[in-house]
Amino acid sequence: MRSVFAALASVSVTALMLASAPASATEAGTWEVRLRAVTVQPDVGSNVNIGGKLSITDSVIPEADISYYFTKHWAVEVIAGTTKHSIYHNAAGKLATVYLLPPTVTVQYHFDKIGFFEPYVGAGPNMTIFYDRSNGPLGKLRTTDNWGFALQFGTDVPLTEDGRYVWNFDVKKLWLSTNASFSGAPVTAKVDINPWLIGTGVGIKF
Repeated sequence: MRSVFAALASVSVTALMLASAPASATEAGTWEVRLRAVTVQPDVGSNVNIGGKLSITDSVIPEADISYYFTKHWAVEVIAGTTKHSIYHNAAGKLATVYLLPPTVTVQYHFDKIGFFEPYVGAGPNMTIFYDRSNGPLGKLRTTDNWGFALQFGTDVPLTEDGRYVWNFDVKKLWLSTNASFSGAPVTAKVDINPWLIGTGVGIKF
């Protein structure tokens, strides 16, 4: 993960060096589309009926989002991306792999500009769908889809004089859980995944 953070930091510093004088293309009716590279870091808690603990690997994914500004300050953002993770038990080793599709909607408040920065905060619901579960030593993994909640903060930095093109840095915290079981063994677990999503990328307003 250190190399991932180093890469994100490098992109962030480069964007700030390229940023022009503060400008904003944001007003009521503005759309914004962003593409980000995101590191997904589960903050796992688990309760396993046979004892022990589960862990879930980190992942790096592309993420896309689209925002609509109802006013200069208020916007709604729809976030889409999919991520693959491996699941481990501290005694039994690797149990399975699974893909997560966590579409998320946040309502955002965008603050007035602070120098180069256009900071914002957001919150909203998340629906996590688990798919393409693998077979492992305990059989096929079974999981339950579930609703969750997301908090978000980040900033845009204009890259052009008119403020249309931006660099973005974004952090989201998701609270989500699932009930896991396996087809070949009487093993069950309540798993709190609760990932951090830390990303950077570029966007365009129109």
